[in-house]
Amino acid sequence: MFRAAVDIQPACLGLYCGRTVLSVNGSVETYGDCGVCPRGQRTDDNKICRECVGSPDRYDWLYLGFMAMLPLVLHWFFIEWYSGKKSSSAVLQHLTALLECSVAAVVTLLLSDPVGSLHIRSCRVKKLSDWYTMLYNPSPDYITTVHCTHEAVYPLYTIVFIYYAFCLVLMMLLRPLLVKKIACGLGRSDRFKSIYAALYFFPILTVLQAVGGGLLYYAFPYIILVLSLVTLAVYMSASEVEFFKDLLVRKKRLVVLFSHWLLHAYGIISISKLDKLEQDLPLLALVPAPALFYLMTAKYTEPSRILSEAKDSS
Repeated sequence: MFRAAVDIQPACLGLYCGRTVLSVNGSVETYGDCGVCPRGQRTDDNKICRECVGSPDRYDWLYLGFMAMLPLVLHWFFIEWYSGKKSSSAVLQHLTALLECSVAAVVTLLLSDPVGSLHIRSCRVKKLSDWYTMLYNPSPDYITTVHCTHEAVYPLYTIVFIYYAFCLVLMMLLRPLLVKKIACGLGRSDRFKSIYAALYFFPILTVLQAVGGGLLYYAFPYIILVLSLVTLAVYMSASEVEFFKDLLVRKKRLVVLFSHWLLHAYGIISISKLDKLEQDLPLLALVPAPALFYLMTAKYTEPSRILSEAKDSS
């Protein structure tokens, strides 16, 4: 059953149900029945399915960058964890992981609509419910459910899954050959543990995106700041860094410090969105503040010192 533009006064039920445009004759559009919108479209204010023709804004790209960084950071963590202190293969494995994720990101963008371009078209995210359209399928008679589930935040939801799939495929193609050739300092059972770890965390990341993608979209700047602060404090404490000179003893400590500073900056930029450069750019001066605060106060919180002072006072 078809209706013309003048006959659609009865609105579609449900928050995300809409009518697809079947034909256009001059200024008159013909619409189909109320239902689910095709992929790459979402409903407008008149409950008409319209094609997504916008581009991701800065915050959308920052979110995609965050989701792209997650597997890379986890790769680096487990490579460092299982490579051993004397293993010279860690650097090459780090670079290989960076190559895998970079190639996966580029291929994902090239295969997204429009195909062959790094530019992607998207629908604008309006509210949290846009990520969970399956929860808003209407039941007009409380018996029959009209299924209108579609990707209202196209392609921010599915593009992450595609990226993770390419990351996994590239890892399985490249990393085993590399590890087998260069990880000679490790035991036969240890050299592949970083790969085994990836086979665990990729399904976890997939479920995390599937269930909590909308929550991550709004919370990721604060997650970055909190986790980067906590991990920096834990690392400096475990490495017994108490003075500035302790950072210069090993280059690895400086690399870790600068990496955390980059994460701090990424979190600050994601929160501020750099909408007003004259107000937001000075906030980046706060990036080294947590590390400086730790170095200035670490000597006062040394457990051995606290215990010795407690014994002296008693």
